[in-house]
Amino acid sequence: MAGDGGGYDLVAFGEAMVRLCPPGFGRVEAATMLEMLPGGAELNTAVGVARLDATATAGRRVRLGRPAATWVSRLPANPLGRYLENKAREHGVDTSHMVWDDRPDARCGTYFLEEGAAPRASSVIYDRANSACARLQAGEIDWAPIVRGARYFLVTGITPALSAGCLEATREGMIAARAAGAQVVFDPNFRSKLWTFAQARETYLSLAPLVDIMSCSLEGLQGFYGLAGDTPLEAAKAGHDRFGWRAVVATTRVDQGMWRNRVGATVVAVDASGAAAAFTDRERDVEIVDRLGAGDAFLAGFLHVLLHGDASHPDWARATAVGGAAGALKHSIRGDFPILTAAEVEAAVETTAMRVQR
Repeated sequence: MAGDGGGYDLVAFGEAMVRLCPPGFGRVEAATMLEMLPGGAELNTAVGVARLDATATAGRRVRLGRPAATWVSRLPANPLGRYLENKAREHGVDTSHMVWDDRPDARCGTYFLEEGAAPRASSVIYDRANSACARLQAGEIDWAPIVRGARYFLVTGITPALSAGCLEATREGMIAARAAGAQVVFDPNFRSKLWTFAQARETYLSLAPLVDIMSCSLEGLQGFYGLAGDTPLEAAKAGHDRFGWRAVVATTRVDQGMWRNRVGATVVAVDASGAAAAFTDRERDVEIVDRLGAGDAFLAGFLHVLLHGDASHPDWARATAVGGAAGALKHSIRGDFPILTAAEVEAAVETTAMRVQR
C-alpha cells in the first residue's frame, strides 16, 4: 500500500485496542474463555470508509495505489500490535504510517466487555494505561507528508485523554491537516473512566477552533462547549459563530430496552454566508446485536457521501441519510467494525423520509 502519504480520503488518528468478551452474557470474573476482536473509534470509521469506498468503486482507489483511508497510531511491536494492524489491513485500511514501539515492556491496550441483560447493564473494564499509544510523544509523528492532499482528518476526544503526549500529537495533527487543506472531524467521545468532565471540557474547548465538522450530541454541545440553543440547529449555529464549525453531526438514541433502541440523527450545515440548515434522518428501531461503534459507522457513511460528491456543494441531506443507515445497520453486526457494503447501506436508505428545516 501507499507508504509516502498524501492523497488519502481520510486520515484517522487514535488508539485501537483488543476487545475481550465472555460469550453468552458471561461475567469476566467467572469466564473460562474470551472472544477476541479489534476496536477503536477512529479505526472503526476508517474501516467503514475503506469498505464503502471499495464496494462502491470496485476498489478503484486501491488499484491506483491510494487507499481511501489510513490509520495512524502507535502499536507495540509484538503479536497483539500486529494483530491490530492485520485487522485494519484486512478491511483495506492503510497502516504504512504506524509508529512501532519495540521496547520489551511495550503493551497493547485492551478492554473487557461484559454484555448485560436487564436489569444488569453492559460494562467495560479498561486495561490501557501506559499502552504503546499512550506513550506517544509530541513531535513523534511527521504529520506533513501524511496529510498532504488528504480530504479529512479524524480524531476523537479519546486520544487526547490518554496522555499529555497524545494531546499534543492530536493538536499537531489537527493543525497540520488544516494547513494542508483537509477538514478536521472531531467527536468528543467522552469516557468518564479516562478523565473527569472538567478535564475533558478544558481540552475540548482548546481544540474547538481547529474543528471543521463536529460530531456531538445536543447535550454535549451545551455541556462541553457552553453553546446556547434548545435544538441542534441553534446550538450548531452558535458553534459556527464561536468556533467556525462548518457542520455539526448530532445522533440520538432512545433506549426501549437493553437490546432495542430507537436511533436518529440531525446534521446542521452552515454555508459561507452564515445561514444554517438542519437535515434530519428518519428515526429507526434497531435490534441490537452489538451497539459499540454505531456512531463511528454513522461517520463512515456520512463521510462516504461527502467524499464521493461535489466538494463545493455537499449533499448534506444524502450524507445524513447514508450515515443514519450505516449507523443503524452497525447495531446488527458483532464487533466494533462496521463490516458493511455500499449496496447494503444504500438499500437501507429511505430518502423520502428526509426533511430540511431552515
